[in-house]
Amino acid sequence: MHKIYRFFSIRIILLFLFILGIAFVLSSSISTRYYTKNPLWIEDSIVIISNPHGPNLGYSLKSGIHILKIGDLSFKDLNKNGILDPYEDWRLPVEDRVRDLSKRMTIEQIAGLMLYSAHQSIPANPGPFGRGTYGGKVFSESKADPSDLSDQQKAFLEKDNLRHILITSVMSPKISAQWNNKVQSFVEGIGLGIPANNSSDPRHSVDVGAEYTAGAGGKISQWPDPLGLASTFDPNITREFGHIASREYRALGISTALSPQIDLGTEPRWVRINGTFGEDPQLAADMARSYVDGFQTSLGSDEINGGWGYTSVNAMIKHWPGGGPEEGGRDAHYAYGKFAVYPGNNLDEHLIPFTKGGMNLNLKTKMASALMPYYTISYNRDSKNKANVGNSYSQYLIQNLLREQYHFDGVVCTDWGVTADEGEKPDVFKGKSWGMEKSSITERHYKIMMAGVDQFGGNNDAIPVIEAYKMGVSEHGEAFMREKFEKSAIRLLRNIMQVGLFENPYLDPQKTETIVGNPDFMKAGYEAQLKSIVLLKNKSHLLPLPKGAKVYIPQSYTAPRRDFFNNLSPEKYFNPLSPELMAKYFQSSSPENADYAIVFVSSPQTGAGYDREDLKTGGNGYVPISLQYGLYKADLARDSSLASGDPSEPGINNRSYKGKTSIASNLKDLEIIQKTRALMGNKPVIVCIALSKPMVMGEFEKDVQGILVSFGVKYQAILDILTGTEPQGLLPFQLPKDMQTVENQLEDIPHDMIPYKDQEGNSYDFGYGLNYKGIIHDSRTQNYLGRIVNPSGTIKNHLAYLTCPTPNSLIYYSLNGHNPSFDLTHLYKKPIPLKGHGTLKMMSKVFGFNNSNLIQLNY
Repeated sequence: MHKIYRFFSIRIILLFLFILGIAFVLSSSISTRYYTKNPLWIEDSIVIISNPHGPNLGYSLKSGIHILKIGDLSFKDLNKNGILDPYEDWRLPVEDRVRDLSKRMTIEQIAGLMLYSAHQSIPANPGPFGRGTYGGKVFSESKADPSDLSDQQKAFLEKDNLRHILITSVMSPKISAQWNNKVQSFVEGIGLGIPANNSSDPRHSVDVGAEYTAGAGGKISQWPDPLGLASTFDPNITREFGHIASREYRALGISTALSPQIDLGTEPRWVRINGTFGEDPQLAADMARSYVDGFQTSLGSDEINGGWGYTSVNAMIKHWPGGGPEEGGRDAHYAYGKFAVYPGNNLDEHLIPFTKGGMNLNLKTKMASALMPYYTISYNRDSKNKANVGNSYSQYLIQNLLREQYHFDGVVCTDWGVTADEGEKPDVFKGKSWGMEKSSITERHYKIMMAGVDQFGGNNDAIPVIEAYKMGVSEHGEAFMREKFEKSAIRLLRNIMQVGLFENPYLDPQKTETIVGNPDFMKAGYEAQLKSIVLLKNKSHLLPLPKGAKVYIPQSYTAPRRDFFNNLSPEKYFNPLSPELMAKYFQSSSPENADYAIVFVSSPQTGAGYDREDLKTGGNGYVPISLQYGLYKADLARDSSLASGDPSEPGINNRSYKGKTSIASNLKDLEIIQKTRALMGNKPVIVCIALSKPMVMGEFEKDVQGILVSFGVKYQAILDILTGTEPQGLLPFQLPKDMQTVENQLEDIPHDMIPYKDQEGNSYDFGYGLNYKGIIHDSRTQNYLGRIVNPSGTIKNHLAYLTCPTPNSLIYYSLNGHNPSFDLTHLYKKPIPLKGHGTLKMMSKVFGFNNSNLIQLNY
């Protein structure tokens, strides 16, 4: 009996050991929750696992996923099937992983991936724009934590499978990080465990009145506006901004930037010119390249592969093919501004910031990962289909030009609301389905898909995407549409995976607070502000002023204005400088006792180019946008607009504003300058202008001794320049001589205005700026000015002979008073016969590169 017992005991032990061995062999396919000995807990439900030979993994205990262990390596079992699938295997190339995942997704899941949410604030707004609730109540009436997900966010994440969220305001960096963790935990437990790709519009603008203190931190680093980055003429500063901003974005949970805006600012009246890098295609291309390189490139240990990594932020360059040439300066957020026009036949230069900039990088990521078309109808630019539809609907602009000719294989995402119905009137802020206004919402989605677009901005609802898919199946078959959907899914998943979100989308909120707005980042932003300020006039070398001087500073003025939703903000007067900031630089004084006066104003604000009051008096609603403060009458405007027509204004087939008038809503800025001049007698007056677009300086320039212009900087930075910090900024666009040259310029051509010449004889041209020694001439001006030499002409025996020494340049001219267009009818081929007296206008151009200034030859 004892032997039998011993025999069976040995057999049992051997069987037990065999089972353990089998279990060990099969451990790679068994789902187990695995912890390191000392896991890092960020919050009560987040665990970080350290991989000895791979990336750290972050996951939420609430999501229900498990960790798979193969040897000493760990992997996230995102679809909870107990098997390591290719898309979960971080050892594989990103392309292999996203292709595997795209094939596992249902059409409903891909449709959700193709959505980009409407604007989301944290916590949610009470309304009307971006309204959110918590348990059916607005935030202030609920017991929700500010980092909680709203009812609407939970619905579009789970029901609609949405994974791309546009974040607007956040209560604090810490709240943003906590909200990110809750979002990622929520989606990690749904379906295939695809992380959320949170995004942001630019958020590094300056609090102009707040004081900068060296060594102090802030809510986020503060940098000049894009025009201010451009005015530095230094792409290295823009790259530094990108590197810093990307770290702050990732610390906030943001992995896609809906920027940079690289439209060429060729139409000086356009309201969005302040978001551009100015009018010059080469400067804009260099700035675009540096911006994207900075945002997308991770360095050192932060890099995962190919420049992408844990501090990378996908950059969405916008707005293809350039939103700058808006007719009359009106903007396409509204039906009255739906047309971009090309009277100069100059589309090629508008593509340069994209094709030679954001899509042609210096660093490893090679190309911007995403792109956004603008709302506009690029009028008569479709040479293939002759279709005048919004850019996102244009197969020619997206598929033929962008995808096929320029080989862009990144994500193309529409601007927000292009599939929604437009407003009842041209000035109502609603949908922007330009050229497709009479189609159904499903038909609009289908048209956009077939044009080569991957994603729908501002759409939380998957139903129209799925209905558009079914429409495509009926026309092309299931296999065709499935392949098309998978291709978009691959592009969209690539942008989520290449920045490391599949392995660890979670944040440490305490670490976030040490990164966002840290003192080093704040210092870099402030130094960029200083370098962006442009000194235009310094009569008799008045500047710099001595610190402690007696200075009079009148109150500044903010004009009444309406927002997108027609809400009116009242006018107000305010002191631009706090007493504490003033005391650090000057003695505050009355005009009688002051040695100098400093006036802070904004550039003229003359409306959007449309006014219902004009309709009431029998007009067409269209009025001029002026770049001067005082009354302007548009006697020299076009008799007929280049483009017109919208269902919201039946019978209006001409958008001309000729003969109508406008006056700046902030006319009081000019009055403040004039009043200060009178109060100061013969004592110096310095005007500091917050410039959001070009302006006419002739209304006051001769009456003041100094002029500085800035593009989104602190008042303190201006004071530092006034008291001795050397000015370095250069104009990123021309400042026009008068409104006649503004009316004469063509919306799509840069450098085609006659610049203003001041009392000192200086022309306020592109690239002009002063330091305290005089006009700036340095490596920047050498690099960006005169790339295309201005043409010259001689007259002999009533014939004009034109020349330009720039290789491969062509010369275009006109004799009829209008600026020349870059077309065959204006091309110089042989000496030009001249009759009587007049003015010959000419420009040189190298296609695909740039053009010269406008030159006038009187005869």
